[in-house]
Amino acid sequence: MINTFDTFKIADKTFNSRLMLGTGKYRTVNDAVDSIGQSECEIVTVAIRRLPTNLNHDNTSFLKSLDWKNLWLLPNTAGSQTAEEAIRMAFLGHELACQIGQADNFFVKLEVISDPKYLLPDPIGTLKAAEFLIKKGFTVLPYINADPMLALHLEDLGCATVMPLGSPIGSGQGLNNLANIQIIIENSNIPVIVDAGIGTPSEATLAMEMGADGVLLNTAVAQAKNPGQMALAMNLGVKSGRLAYLAGRMERKYYANASSPMNQISKIA
Repeated sequence: MINTFDTFKIADKTFNSRLMLGTGKYRTVNDAVDSIGQSECEIVTVAIRRLPTNLNHDNTSFLKSLDWKNLWLLPNTAGSQTAEEAIRMAFLGHELACQIGQADNFFVKLEVISDPKYLLPDPIGTLKAAEFLIKKGFTVLPYINADPMLALHLEDLGCATVMPLGSPIGSGQGLNNLANIQIIIENSNIPVIVDAGIGTPSEATLAMEMGADGVLLNTAVAQAKNPGQMALAMNLGVKSGRLAYLAGRMERKYYANASSPMNQISKIA
């Protein structure tokens, strides 16, 4: 039976779903809205650069189609090449949160990416921006390479989570950094959210089976032939992986071990 008390906490905010969904690359607004519903996610991340500065003057934004009483906005600083740009985007993100009725929302998914080809996060810029934003009262969720030492430094700064990539953004390559992600999970005292590269529900399940606290994905759903159906599959994959982690994996054995031993059969006979 599913443990309904297995909630997910980031800073002082509690969530029931461990799946976070992005909002880019969808073919239609209806696909985006339907996918968010099918995923049962509670955290939705939005790139601030892609949005108007004032939602009240833009009736076309799909954000107005979402139920912000049941969803939590996670503004992200995607497109920021420097710490200074990311900091500016974070403040704009809070302004957006205020416009949808979440004045107490200081969450920010921190992305500082100066590499245009592989879109790998800049560790120095990320540290610099995180330190500044934390001092200003933001709840910082940094997107990072799967670097265990960087994860510890960010935790020491006061970040609310760390978000190591499974593989490059939008690549669908899956979890190419399993060993380092496992180290991050073992060392971390804050939630670890696997972000980027997941292409299938089985990969989301694997991340959760390893002990990750959550998964954030976008392209795998948005670019699926049926985004809503894939969102549902990802929802089930994350739940399945979490349940398996809580249940505890059986011990691996070198030799076969019969599931119906002969001595047990004789006792029954």
